[in-house]
Amino acid sequence: MSEAAAIEERPASIAVDFLARIRATPEAEAYRFPVPRPGGRDEWKSLTWAQTADRVTAIAAGLHALGVRSADRVGILSETRIDWILADLGILCSGAATTTVYPSTNADEAAFILADSGSTVVFAENQGQVDKLSGVRERLPDVRRIVTFDGAGDDEWVTTFADLEEAGRALLAKDPGLVERLIGEIERDQLATLIYTSGTTGRPKGVRLTHDAWAYQAAAQAMLAQNDENDLQYLWLPLAHSFGKVMISGQLRIGYPIAVDGRIPKLMENLAIVRPTFMAAAPRVFEKVYNTVYTRMKAESAVKQRIFRWSVAVGRRHVAATREGGTPGRVLAVQQQIADRLVFAKLRELFGGRMKGCVSGAAAISDEVAEFFEAIGVPVLQGYGLTENSAGAFVNRFGANRIGTVGLPLPGTEVMIAEDGEVLLRSPAIMTGYHNDPESTAAALSEDGWLHTGDIGELDERGVLRITDRKKDLIKTSGGKYVAPSDVEGRFKGLCPYVSNIIVHGNNRNFCSALIALDADSLKSWAAGAGEGLESMTYAELVATPQVRALIAGYVDKLNGELQRWQTIKKFEILPRDLSVEHGELTPSLKVKRPVVEKQYAVLLDKIYEDTLVH
Repeated sequence: MSEAAAIEERPASIAVDFLARIRATPEAEAYRFPVPRPGGRDEWKSLTWAQTADRVTAIAAGLHALGVRSADRVGILSETRIDWILADLGILCSGAATTTVYPSTNADEAAFILADSGSTVVFAENQGQVDKLSGVRERLPDVRRIVTFDGAGDDEWVTTFADLEEAGRALLAKDPGLVERLIGEIERDQLATLIYTSGTTGRPKGVRLTHDAWAYQAAAQAMLAQNDENDLQYLWLPLAHSFGKVMISGQLRIGYPIAVDGRIPKLMENLAIVRPTFMAAAPRVFEKVYNTVYTRMKAESAVKQRIFRWSVAVGRRHVAATREGGTPGRVLAVQQQIADRLVFAKLRELFGGRMKGCVSGAAAISDEVAEFFEAIGVPVLQGYGLTENSAGAFVNRFGANRIGTVGLPLPGTEVMIAEDGEVLLRSPAIMTGYHNDPESTAAALSEDGWLHTGDIGELDERGVLRITDRKKDLIKTSGGKYVAPSDVEGRFKGLCPYVSNIIVHGNNRNFCSALIALDADSLKSWAAGAGEGLESMTYAELVATPQVRALIAGYVDKLNGELQRWQTIKKFEILPRDLSVEHGELTPSLKVKRPVVEKQYAVLLDKIYEDTLVH
């Protein structure tokens, strides 16, 4: 079957894919999830597809019993966990639409999202989230019921997840075919998901995504996938974000199980236990592993350091030799085998030892970091998309990973580069618009269905896309020179193993500067071997020392040696703490909110440029 035919023959909704998967492999493992035990240990349990179906249909029927009907909105306010997925599938199978809310969202913004969306029922993770909603109840006139995963019911506004399922099973006992009928009534262009984008200023906008958008993503992923039901995905991404959401769509079509746990501090520990074959992550995760490996290696003996450096150099040469289908020479092939045995196999054990590769999205990953992972045998496939096109538009392929690009478009996705370099997209995954915001919708969508992404990019002769910057983030210095900050920032992350985040600044200034936040773990490892009493200092104390200033200045000098004169970082400041989601400087998908950071550190930035004349 051709790609076009496979895309055109997709079902009307992903709920149909769910039913098909249940019938095809009812006893196969569908999901794996941790159950906390005393002492901080977890016991991992599984659900088969048949067991998943039992719970999902009960949830869908339970929602129906609460009066939820076609295209009604139902919110989910929770961390990534198995209950999130079950609730979402239940909502979809009832014919309703999921409103996603990040658990870190404050009460004011949660109230806005739930009220703006018109959500009538909300799944809340625990008592803390229930209390958050109770505090703004007067602003939620449409919310009839809260369903809590872990909290207690109150026989009035709050019910438990178990009680909802029990009510659903009671209804199904009277009407066994209810959920299948509800799925059969879902129309292709019916609202399935409202995802509110975490804007840098002002209120977030609700992106309206249809049942067809997710059915398309499932069909496109199934066509590209080199994995099967024997693979295992590890899922930690926030499911309130489109990147996390898209990673649970293709599974229904392909049939592999997912191990799900959104607790980020448990990530590396869980990888060793679960031993997945692939996962998706934001670049920050890969950068942190990269930095950790390099800083730990500096504490090893001189012999081990030489072996490590030799092996990585061999790996990088091997990556270069095999790029575009090339073949390494016999000597290089033997060297690669030795490097793999001495170093790379041990590094792969950090990921459980079975990892075929990873998908990176939500922001750009530096070429240096991507080449490192390719060299050790865990290729990181960079992809590209927006919430407005349900996350998936471009992705690199296994065996054809073109580092520095976001690869080829998904089957069924069209791309066009506008005269000003902006990337335009058109596909079944494109949103129908912003909820209650026709003005923003008209600005983002053309009459013939093209989505204006706001990203600047270029296509090569093969159709491979390279994103060069955000249209609105391009810096123009007072000297009239344009600078792409993300390019400079990505280069620095590849050079400096101690950096966590960097923000290049310089719009309408006479030179470029940078605010640099360091990775606390990597910095602590460096301090442990630096002596001079540094090992006992806190992060804030360390970054104020001349030793750390000199350490980072060395990497800034290396960076400047790779840049054009007008791109170079003339001055920098090290921030007293790392950027965080809690302080509003990062989105939940770990993207930097540049305007927020620049506003927060405006005094520091102004100080950089005070009484400064740079030629």
